[in-house]
Amino acid sequence: MRTVTVVGASLAGLYAARELRAQGFDGRLVVVGDEPHRPYDRPPLSKDFLTGRADEAHLALGDEEETAALDAEWLLGVRAQGLDARGRTVLLDGGRTVSTDGVVIATGASARRLRGDGLAGVHTLRTLDDARALREDLIRGPRQVVVIGGGFIGAETASSCVALGHTVTVVEAAPLPLVPQLGPEMAAVCTALHARAGVELVTGTGVAGLRGTVAVTGVELADGRTLPADVVITGIGARPNTDWLAGSVLALHDGVLCDDGCATALPQVVAVGDVARVGGSRAEHWTSATEQPRVAVANLLAGRTVESVRSVPYFWSDQYGARIQFAGRRREGDTVRVVEGGLADGAPAEGGLLAVYERDGRTTAVLAVDRPRPFTRVRRELARAENPRTRPATL
Repeated sequence: MRTVTVVGASLAGLYAARELRAQGFDGRLVVVGDEPHRPYDRPPLSKDFLTGRADEAHLALGDEEETAALDAEWLLGVRAQGLDARGRTVLLDGGRTVSTDGVVIATGASARRLRGDGLAGVHTLRTLDDARALREDLIRGPRQVVVIGGGFIGAETASSCVALGHTVTVVEAAPLPLVPQLGPEMAAVCTALHARAGVELVTGTGVAGLRGTVAVTGVELADGRTLPADVVITGIGARPNTDWLAGSVLALHDGVLCDDGCATALPQVVAVGDVARVGGSRAEHWTSATEQPRVAVANLLAGRTVESVRSVPYFWSDQYGARIQFAGRRREGDTVRVVEGGLADGAPAEGGLLAVYERDGRTTAVLAVDRPRPFTRVRRELARAENPRTRPATL
């Protein structure tokens, strides 16, 4: 390959560019990004950046020296519009094209939106520009904030709003937030963090619409109630950015369909990060974006799948001063036991807790709240079980 194009100047895109150089690719490297910014870290947007504890300089991924060492052409503020049938040409807005021998798709995902989100005071939180706009709204003094969606982004944003002195209500359509990720028992434990922080949690009802003319004034619920609001933040999930691939030969279904090695139906095209459905699942987590590129690049340069992604799913979330960590693969029917720490009024007690999920006498997943060291130990055990060759010899 003489030219490889990474479409998406994201975390996953940057890691793919690094891997291309690390694995010996010395040809032309083009990185296309629809945002005008160099790659930045997204997790702090809902936490330290929103509360003012971190500025934009702290978000940058890599310094100027490291970026220069990649010897890449950066096309920033440029949107990809299409990929030709053979995957050899990337079409850009304005009619420009990039002829290429290989493509890494790393276009990520975009926040889902509600009708009426054009009102002033209504925000999503996915990009740096989103975070800038929301932070500007929040520093104007105490506000009535409604967060729609009780998932990780919603909970983290609610936590930051509380820290800034705002009155916060979280609306979740499901009976309980985080059940798909944590199961009902542990979801209830983590949900109790909202009440402990003084946040009102409204569950079991959706949003019928937003009220206001120029600026938002309230959130109308499906059950007929209306919540007053000066600021509304929607955290109702994300959709993979695959529209630009319509008309290509790539299979698309809630992401770019890939095999276990991030390879698509075209041997010269791989996908990584939030946009990639790898081996039947799509994971919108930091670890997937940093671990998949190594395997994807190896397969891209080989022209076939020679490696598979074998990592244990892992994610974390910082809420109301607590660090929540989860690793493994929980399924319906798994039992869960608290093996360290305990509860206080339904929430994690001081010092946190460690819980393990089990199936047929085997540990399948682990959850920790403020217990990083034992969590790391169990996570490593899960990784050894996933990759038996990494198990240490028995003494």
